[in-house]
Amino acid sequence: MKRTQRFKRVSKPKKRIPDSELDEDSAANLSTQLLKSKSTRINPKRPKILSLPASTSLTFDHMTILPREFFQIDALDLAPRLLGKFLKRDNVVLQITEVEAYRPNDSACHGRFGITARTAPVFGPGGHAYVYLCYGLHTLLNVVADKEGNGAAVLIRSCAPISGMDTIQERRGKKTEKPDLLNGPGKIGQALGISTEWSNHPLHSPGGLELLDGPEPEKILVGPRVGIDYALPEHVSAPWRFAIAGTAWISAPKNTLRPP
Repeated sequence: MKRTQRFKRVSKPKKRIPDSELDEDSAANLSTQLLKSKSTRINPKRPKILSLPASTSLTFDHMTILPREFFQIDALDLAPRLLGKFLKRDNVVLQITEVEAYRPNDSACHGRFGITARTAPVFGPGGHAYVYLCYGLHTLLNVVADKEGNGAAVLIRSCAPISGMDTIQERRGKKTEKPDLLNGPGKIGQALGISTEWSNHPLHSPGGLELLDGPEPEKILVGPRVGIDYALPEHVSAPWRFAIAGTAWISAPKNTLRPP
């Protein structure tokens, strides 16, 4: 399918760094360290997301935290770049598999309400968390994008479990390793154990909730965002939802996602 001019700009291919070029600490951790807890191992029976070796136990203590400059770009540019990256809190590590971009002057973005006690974090500098309650029940995690004052963010819609499965299952109240565990934005907030008090937390600083660098997916899918029928028609149909191609760890509806 021919890409639109806008999407070409936001998904410019990057050269993937081969394993041989990893720094010594990361390479050693990936190949030799064993995690002490069984709950922090990758389960080879779960659906694979990217090319993480099933026989290797991973530790994220020395993985690179994404710098604040990484986030301070247009939400439409940031969204596909977050795919494959890792969210880490305590012993739980999730790999981001699906996101949605929300931009300034977007009739589906919370920024349309202006700066309020609830929306103030979304107007902060890129790289902070914006956490809010949906229907008063579900805690949704967003990554603030762009420069301070612009009012833009990327919603984390789905993830795949990388470590801390026991903790994830306990928080979710669901003893399963199927995609239903994490294929929805409310499930992500629950699995991470966060509340609205985490809103405005810096994701680029060590400690608490962190966003770590991760492998770039080989192929992605795009489509319209979910559940925004209240927005203007041009925003309802905008292909600002992004997902890793070939993974089961994405939310419904899947039939609206297409190759770019």
